[in-house]
Amino acid sequence: MSWNDQGNNNGSRDPWGKNNNNPPDIDELIKKFRAQINSLFGGGSGGGSGGLKKILPAALIGIILLYSVFGIYTVDAQEEAVVLRFGKYSTTKGPGIHWNPPFVDNRFIVNTEKLFTHTTNSSMLTKDENIVNVEVAVQYKRSNPVFFLLEASAPEDSLAQASEAELRHVVGSTSMDSVLTVGREQIAMDVKSRLQTRLDIYKTGIEVVAVSIRESRPPDAVKEAFDDVVKAREDEVRLRNEAETYANQVVPIARGNAKRAIEDAEGYKQKVISEAEGEASRFDQLLFEYSKSPEVTRQRLYLDAVQSVMNNSTKVMIDVKEGNNILYLPLDQIAAASLNPQRNLNENNPSSSIPNDLSSDIQEITDRVIEELRRRQDRR
Repeated sequence: MSWNDQGNNNGSRDPWGKNNNNPPDIDELIKKFRAQINSLFGGGSGGGSGGLKKILPAALIGIILLYSVFGIYTVDAQEEAVVLRFGKYSTTKGPGIHWNPPFVDNRFIVNTEKLFTHTTNSSMLTKDENIVNVEVAVQYKRSNPVFFLLEASAPEDSLAQASEAELRHVVGSTSMDSVLTVGREQIAMDVKSRLQTRLDIYKTGIEVVAVSIRESRPPDAVKEAFDDVVKAREDEVRLRNEAETYANQVVPIARGNAKRAIEDAEGYKQKVISEAEGEASRFDQLLFEYSKSPEVTRQRLYLDAVQSVMNNSTKVMIDVKEGNNILYLPLDQIAAASLNPQRNLNENNPSSSIPNDLSSDIQEITDRVIEELRRRQDRR
């Protein structure tokens, strides 16, 4: 029977057996829905077991999917995941997407690149039995997550206690001046080294990245006295710098003068040696000439010696023949008078008192002397 025939035989009923002319019965729909639910969960008399067989695989698949989804997790680039299986360490996983079975494995994700800071501030005793207030900052990261989570019960508390202990040890081995001024960097380096060694012994999994002395100051009771000490030290440094600057200016000049004096001495040495060698050579030549003609050479040496003496003399004493008087010739005045003809020679020349028989000889000598002086003057 076709759908159309059925519709024609039943009048206005549709293929599902419903009457299109009347509205659906709400109560009947609810009853049918309850019957279907009961049949799925075994509530019906005939088809319960068949519905249960249909829903169990679907429910099992859903549970498996949910179990799988809950086991998926992501580890960032700066993190590491420590996996515990039944409470015991299993493995460490790096960045990426991972899966572990829930309720079997427990995972703990630790950021191994993030920097943390711990600050310590307390009063400490120095090597010279002075008290200083020191504030130190320790930067660290959790580089070993297994040790950080499993080996030490409170690794960051261990860091706090160890940092203060090592700081007290280093400050106690250093003088107050060094702690407050130039020794702060060395103190930070020593504290970092000792603190890292201590944390490695404790297996905290913490890596100390940097230690810095933020502040070191004396107690308030002695602050003014210490300020005076600091000022005196600054004056010392300033004066030392000024002295070094002055030394840098003076020392090169002194070295230059010393080098010049040495070079002058070397030049003088060579000059003296050359002159001595020249004099020795001249003496050898004179000795050779003297050996050939002693009388002539002797006379020549005498004349040369007299000439060299007379060249540097401005006064001449002449022993006049056949007389008891000594003639005095002021050559400098005679030369001045000869260069100034307008000058009165009678006032400056004492020759007016010379006897008449010697006038011609004196005049001749005077003329020669004046002529020689004029030649010298022309050469000058």
